[in-house]
Amino acid sequence: MQSYSEIEAGDLFELITKPKTLLVDVRNDDEVARGIIDNAIHIQLSMLPLQYEKLMGAHTVVFYCHSGIRSAHAADFAVSKGIKNVFNLAGGVIAWGKAGYALNKKK
Repeated sequence: MQSYSEIEAGDLFELITKPKTLLVDVRNDDEVARGIIDNAIHIQLSMLPLQYEKLMGAHTVVFYCHSGIRSAHAADFAVSKGIKNVFNLAGGVIAWGKAGYALNKKK
């Protein structure tokens, strides 16, 4: 049973301007090196069980990956740890790009 919500790129663009929204890129290092959504943090999916405490203070957590599959697993994991208001970017960075939004170099 899915216990998180899917979010479309346009809705995410609006949501990430709100305070206490945490955007989490769960892609691998080589993927992130090609670009990341502004203000996102990078926690590779395999490292999420060791670093999920970083998510605890956020009001809303949005996960994304390349196509939305790995981030769906991350969203499930976060919900299992009691994190509320969890979203998965439907279609990942593919959908983000198709919607006309850019990825930027990781800072």
